[in-house]
Amino acid sequence: MKTIKVVAAVICDPPDKKQKIFATARGYGEFKGQWEFPGGKVEPGETPQQALVREIQEELATKIRVGDLITTVEYDYPTFHLSMDCFWCEVVEGELKLLEAEDARWLTKDKLYSVKWLPADVTLIAEIEKSME
Repeated sequence: MKTIKVVAAVICDPPDKKQKIFATARGYGEFKGQWEFPGGKVEPGETPQQALVREIQEELATKIRVGDLITTVEYDYPTFHLSMDCFWCEVVEGELKLLEAEDARWLTKDKLYSVKWLPADVTLIAEIEKSME
């Protein structure tokens, strides 16, 4: 089975307290309308952190600071294996603009399960929940 290596940004506000996290709804493809954390594929020669900075610039027209690794999610979809490095992030410049996603929300701890997450992202939610205030 083919492995796809991706990165995901768990953007927090405020970053030190983690009271809200930013989630987006896919605007295209098989999982259109389901929720995820912004990010994307790691290109050859990039570190996961470099890939995340590039992807967020492309998807949200925003500069971020990549913080600590939360976890690496390993998930088998029917046609590929996903390996997703998930990092805490904060916006350092610009406003979050949806260039690819069809919707976005800031979610508080009590609203984390109010959206339909992509299957791989569901496993990340429990980890995030532990760190949120």
